[in-house]
Amino acid sequence: MPSAPTAITPAVLRRTVLVVAALNLAYFVVEAGVALTIGSVSLFADSVDFLEDTAVNLLIALALGWSLHARSLAGRAMAAIICVPALAAAWQAFAKVSDPQAPDVRALLVTAGGAILVNTLCTWVLARIRHHGGSMTAAAFLAARNDIVVNAAIIVMGLVTWWTGSGWPDIVLGLVIVVVNVTAAREVWELAEEERLAAKALAGEID
Repeated sequence: MPSAPTAITPAVLRRTVLVVAALNLAYFVVEAGVALTIGSVSLFADSVDFLEDTAVNLLIALALGWSLHARSLAGRAMAAIICVPALAAAWQAFAKVSDPQAPDVRALLVTAGGAILVNTLCTWVLARIRHHGGSMTAAAFLAARNDIVVNAAIIVMGLVTWWTGSGWPDIVLGLVIVVVNVTAAREVWELAEEERLAAKALAGEID
């Protein structure tokens, strides 16, 4: 007889998203470090995706035990944290415009391949809880799945860079990813604002 599936309790949900947050934070450090070493704008911008996913999954874990007001404050802090490396990536892109040297393609391809593996693992881990924990859990699953497409785009860009020897494909893709990251930060901020308004409504401060 097949064993019954594990119930998705709050403890299971929290443990799952914390594992995903840890994976994302660890690879953020790896990818950002490689990107700064080889001078890749797109790879550094992509590392912000891992920081954003770290923030979202931590917010889900916090949401299981914190008040609406506390979750709102945490959400806004995380949105601000996401913007810092995104702005740094934009600055790196503009700094390279005057000297668009191509990054080390081999290191770029290996690191982007690792990013695909990490995001695939996160997608698999989140798949069983995507319908539990509300819209944020579903958003975390979709974000991890969509990040695989971005990682694949970086690999394609790396091949174009190897073929052309130009740093422009890296700069252009990096700026596109920066725009995506800032949009994600705004969405986290808006979600935190919704939590703040909900908290005020529960407190009777909003009619």
